[in-house]
Amino acid sequence: MGRLNKYPIKIPEGVEVSITDQNMLKAKGKLGEQSYGLSPYVQIKIGESQLFVNLKDESKVSQIQGGTIRSLLANLIQGVDQGYSKTLEVSGVGYRAQVKGKVLNLQLGFSHDVNFDIPDGIEIKCKNQNQISISGINKHLVGQVAAKIRNFKKPEPYKGKGIKYQDEVIVRKEGKKK
Repeated sequence: MGRLNKYPIKIPEGVEVSITDQNMLKAKGKLGEQSYGLSPYVQIKIGESQLFVNLKDESKVSQIQGGTIRSLLANLIQGVDQGYSKTLEVSGVGYRAQVKGKVLNLQLGFSHDVNFDIPDGIEIKCKNQNQISISGINKHLVGQVAAKIRNFKKPEPYKGKGIKYQDEVIVRKEGKKK
């Protein structure tokens, strides 16, 4: 039996959580508002400063759904309160990144520039030409955008050129020997 859904989710000050008629949980905080459709396998109870996820029955599917939904709701509440961010580093001779309006322009050694349209709910900033900061309230969307940008030019193991996460370690390979 899963144990994750036994732990309550703490609701920080300034965050309002409510359940609508359409079986949706809405969270509203200082950074924005998000909603999530609830599963028929779980029951949500809202306390003073805590959110409880209870199983409706003890079936295997219900146990699996309980832990997953508890994690998703905790991410939703943290997102509207603090938000999420990821930082990417661009390394290589002539590799650059810059934001032009709602488009991220990347120069990655190709014969053309790579333009990435920034989706709604995501904010991208370039601190300098080699750092891309991605932030937003939806953890899934922030990670997905970071992965798409990294996918344009993954870091290669010989010189380390490409786009990598800030905390990512590239295992370097030895080049040719004479």
